[in-house]
Formats: sequence, structure tokens, C-alpha cells
Amino acid sequence: MDTVVIAFEQETAARKMGDLLESAGVARCLICRSGDQVRRLVSDQGVYCVVCAPYLSDGPAEWLCGDLPPACSLLMVGPRHMLDACTSPDVFKLSTPVRREEAVCTVRLLLQFGRRMERALRPRRRGQERELVERAKGALMARKDYTEEMAHRALQKRSMDGGRPMAQVAREVLRELGEDGPD
Repeated sequence: MDTVVIAFEQETAARKMGDLLESAGVARCLICRSGDQVRRLVSDQGVYCVVCAPYLSDGPAEWLCGDLPPACSLLMVGPRHMLDACTSPDVFKLSTPVRREEAVCTVRLLLQFGRRMERALRPRRRGQERELVERAKGALMARKDYTEEMAHRALQKRSMDGGRPMAQVAREVLRELGEDGPD
């Protein structure tokens, strides 16, 4: 289950939002009151969404934007006139009063967006690793009469079953097939 950080100066408001999201099965919620606490929680946890009031105990919540990881969204919840004071285009806003369905759907969407952003930002296989995987696929195709798709799936399955990177599995396969020349 995803984790959402809830930051409101008033603990009752934070608990209410946290209970709403947890009871809907959206996420596990961590409650805090200051921007500094948000920064610490986000750096310690894999958080894709921070839900907060426009102002926290140590300043405007808008200040958090530059300190959050790229895959983490900031959702500000408060009265329309306070939300309008926030000029950052990177802040998502919900004006109060917020309907339950609106809050749940918005947070779900931001969590989904965060997961996609994280995948997009994840480093791709380097050239050497890619070549190693291609060599292992070629060896499987030559020795075991696999199609390219079968060879790729065999490497992928072994990688996933063992929880190891494809490049490591490719090295093992090449060693097992006696084709472990220079990598």
C-alpha cells in the first residue's frame, strides 16, 4: 500500500484527512505539522503524494515544492482565497469543503502519477548491460534453438524469480553455456 504524508497545523484536520484516505483503502497516512517534518518523512519513505494545508507551522506549504522528489506531488487543501495565493504551477489544489469522493480520486490519481514518474525516471540499462543481455539471448537461441522472444522471456523469468538484474542473469547464462568471454 502506498504512503501519503498528511501535513496540517491542526491535528484534527490532519487526522480527518488521514482517516478519510485510510478508510477508503487509498494509502497509509503519516501525519505531521511542519514542512521540516514533511521533508524528513518524504526522504525516509517512498512517498508519491503530500496532502497539506496552505500554511504549516513553519511557513507556506508552497515552499515544499522544490524539496520534494520529482515523483512526489503536493496537494494543497484549503479555502479558495488561500489556494489562490499559491502561485506555483507545481502545486495541485482542492478547495474546501472537499467531498470524500473528490479527495479519494485526486489522491489516487496523484499516487498513480507518482508511480509512473518513478518508472520513467528509473535509469535504463546501460549499453554494456544491454549488449550482455543480447549476447546471452544469442547464445540461448544458438544452443537451445529458442526464438528471440523465448530467449528474452527465459532471461526475464530467471531474473524475476531470483530477484536479480537481467545483466547478472545474462552473465550466469553465458558462463553456464561456456560463452563467458570478455564482458
